[in-house]
This record gives sequence, C-alpha cells and structure tokens, in this order.
Amino acid sequence: MNETTEPEALSAETVPAAAEGNAETAAAGVDAHPETAAAGAETPGEAAPAGSDRVKRLEAEGDIAADYLEELLDIADLDGDLDMDVEGDRAAVSIVGDGLDVLVGADGEVLEALQELTRLAVFTQTGQRSRLMLDIGGYRQDLRKNLVALAREAGEEVQETGEAVKLSPMTPFERKVVHDAVAEMGLTSESDGLEPTRCVVVHPAR
Repeated sequence: MNETTEPEALSAETVPAAAEGNAETAAAGVDAHPETAAAGAETPGEAAPAGSDRVKRLEAEGDIAADYLEELLDIADLDGDLDMDVEGDRAAVSIVGDGLDVLVGADGEVLEALQELTRLAVFTQTGQRSRLMLDIGGYRQDLRKNLVALAREAGEEVQETGEAVKLSPMTPFERKVVHDAVAEMGLTSESDGLEPTRCVVVHPAR
C-alpha cells in the first residue's frame, strides 16, 4: 500500500533562491491611491515603454515567474496549473489547483512572501523592478470581491453622513482595490499611517 505523504513545509531552505542581494531593491507593490499612483510602474525619470514593447516586457516577466513557480511547486511536491496574463501595467500569474492552501497561508501571508520572491526572481534576470501580481487558488480574486463590497459600504456611509470613514489596516494590494472602488463612486480616499497599520480613509467628494 502506498503511503500518502504530506506536502513539504516551505522554509528558507526549500524555496528556490530568487537572487543575491537586497530584496528591497525589488520592492513590494506600489500603494496606488489617487495622490501617488499614476498607473505607470516606471522609476521616476524613466520613459514608459511603447505599447507593444511594454506588453512584451510584461509577458517576459510572466514567463520568468512561471519558471520560478514551477520549480517551487516541484520542491513542495504540489500540483498546480499556471495561468499568465497582462493586466493593465503589470504581469499577472495565477496558480490554479487543489490543495494549495499551504502556499496561501493565514491571511495570505505566505502568498505575499511568495509574490515578493517571484518579483525578486524577475528582477534578478531583467534588472528591472517588477510589479507582478501573484494569485494562488483564487485567493486574491475572492478577496478582491470582498474588498470592493467593503469599499462600497464605506462609501455609502460617507455619502450619507458627509464624514470621512477610516478602515482597518490593509496590505498595499488591499488598499489599491479599495482606492479603485471608492474612486468609481466619485469619492476620494487616501492612505494613512505606517506599515503594518497603514489604512485607507474614505472622504466625501471634493
């Protein structure tokens, strides 16, 4: 009888090395509220690539990320299909499959760490900072729906009372989703505070 083996726990030893040097140079996702986030991801002073060149660059990022993540899945002895796309100004890679909760972790903490490692893997090969978005098992997709509902609820409260509403601390990804949803309601929002307690404040239309 074959014994069922549990997926190998992820650790610094089991996750493939993304790069030598400081991970801060690959940087975490940009917190895109209306005051700071022009859609472009370029470093100040750099010209944004032309349309077709930009898409090719982002597709190349997706390919590099897919190779890195395939190695990760092999090490962790997990099965998953990789989907790659370009969403706006960033590459998007999703791992789809069953039994991937170990790669998401509590409140998406492992997912966030893997996203940063994947961005660093891209940075190592391209020398360019990446804003690639990683999703695993549809976690971000479901989270996005809940955040949009939360943003609309806060926006409606602001519209009714005329007073600002301060939300709970969020990650950069979560704040961006909320900022976008609030903007669609014709309201304004800003990020307030420092990590890890940085949050979104929703204001009446100005």
